Amino acid sequence: MDFDLSKPQKLLQESARTFFARECPPERVRELIAGDTAYDEALWRAMADQGWTGLIIAEEYGGLGLGLVELAAVVEEMGRACLPGPFISTIWASALIARAGNEGQRKQYLDAISLGDLKATVALLEQSADWDPESVELRAESADREVRLYGRKEFVADAAVSDLILCVARGANGLVVIPVEKGASGMEITATPAIDGARKLYSVYFDGVAVPAANALDYAPNLAAAINEATEVAAVALCAEMLGGMQWVLETAVEYAKTRQQFGRPIGVYQAVQHQCADMLLMAESARSATYYAAWAVEQKLPAASLAVSVAKAYCSDAAREVGNRGIQVHGGIGFTWEHNIHLYYKRAKSAEVLFGDAVYHRERIARRVIDEAEG
Repeated sequence: MDFDLSKPQKLLQESARTFFARECPPERVRELIAGDTAYDEALWRAMADQGWTGLIIAEEYGGLGLGLVELAAVVEEMGRACLPGPFISTIWASALIARAGNEGQRKQYLDAISLGDLKATVALLEQSADWDPESVELRAESADREVRLYGRKEFVADAAVSDLILCVARGANGLVVIPVEKGASGMEITATPAIDGARKLYSVYFDGVAVPAANALDYAPNLAAAINEATEVAAVALCAEMLGGMQWVLETAVEYAKTRQQFGRPIGVYQAVQHQCADMLLMAESARSATYYAAWAVEQKLPAASLAVSVAKAYCSDAAREVGNRGIQVHGGIGFTWEHNIHLYYKRAKSAEVLFGDAVYHRERIARRVIDEAEG
């Protein structure tokens, strides 16, 4: 693998940085957080015009056909801007459709996602908050060429603005993925309090929601594996987002240390502050290495790809939170106030820490993989 982005990848990342600096400044982020959904239709359309909603979707379905390294490069800049909205949710859904949908479903849904006409999310978690698809208990009952859903999904990101919710349920013969369209009869969406106002979470209640049985996504020979693979794609994107947030906190803290005067001298001359900044740099660069390696490993379908994703997510979950802690320490009292933007990034880090599994979850996943290989 290459140890740096190629020239086209760097140009793509630079264009994304310029775009978000112009279209999503902190003032706009605060306005969206104050709203009910943290969604901006104009911003979403502008991102779709750049081709980013279809960045990793195959060209035959209207996408750009690029890889996860390019996705990570763009999403890193989204993290730097603390972008609100359903981008990662839609990436997760599109990855699942690409792996579990038949040709007609891929054409129907992925074309619309690529154009920016369809926002989607995946409803996987339930009361147990277990990311393992095999823990799903939501009922999918078949009758008269229909599937009816009964139960509740928790912590569904961006459900209120999504045009399509891919609901992971358990039918008579095992797992099924049922696409439920916005406004379906019998579906109730309720906002859930969340630490990150830029990523809204919801409970979704299904009371006999009826979907034609032919609409179920069951093309994958192993549906649980397809769900896990799609979740790994989304986890890589989330790691890149966390990396962008870490980079913003680091650069902001360093600049503050250069300009904030204490006893007639910039606070950056003091070793205690320098140590904080050095540690933040180390954590951010380590997260960068882990994230881009995971993106490349998944893109290349390496046998160790799942392991690389867990390493990246475990490290980034801890590092993003810790970088936020140290950034606030460098800022001192102003870092604790609503007026400073650093709290937006710290809350995003805390939210992202548990999304797609926290560090403990992924370390257990790594341990199980090591034990299985040792016994095998």
